[in-house]
Amino acid sequence: MKLLHIDSSVLGPHSVSRQVSAAIVERLREATPHLDIVYRDLSSTPLAHLSGPHLAAAQGAAPDDALRQDLAAGQAVLEEFLAADIVVLGAPMYNFTIPSQLKAWIDRILVAGKTFRYGAQGAEGLAGNKRVIIAISRGGFYGTGTPAAVGEHLETYLRWVFGFIGIKNPEFILADGIQVGPEHREKALANALQAATNLQAA
Repeated sequence: MKLLHIDSSVLGPHSVSRQVSAAIVERLREATPHLDIVYRDLSSTPLAHLSGPHLAAAQGAAPDDALRQDLAAGQAVLEEFLAADIVVLGAPMYNFTIPSQLKAWIDRILVAGKTFRYGAQGAEGLAGNKRVIIAISRGGFYGTGTPAAVGEHLETYLRWVFGFIGIKNPEFILADGIQVGPEHREKALANALQAATNLQAA
């Protein structure tokens, strides 16, 4: 069984989402014999954002050497995702949504003919055989019914993205209110780490 572990926070060891995603992976590693783990840090090794030349290459234009290298990196990212049985994703909220480096990764895995296709009934996801677990950290409180819920474009976006490619029930572990104060941060992290420990085995 293959597990793909993705982190996207720019905060290194100070990141809550990184701590929680690592705890999720450790829980699954202990519970699943012979688990093959691939790790990708989107902050230390970022992907380029999509550009006009990327789209031109997709339509058959000849890429230059620099773009050719980036296209190969994008293909490697897609193949990692397609090969994974489990995806563990660390996703902090930056300005109400996902980090830009995570968006660049998503742009490389949402590929027509690979993870979705359009047919007579509309879009059909092709990646529904994966388990996706997402560790979310947010500075404030954005849950349903909170005053700031309308500004939440992290969990809602990721739920839609993975649903679009066929993963209808991604699992979320939340650490909310980590910028409200030290006590809130400590409690949110402790609760999220406990939730990671309590995860059902793969």
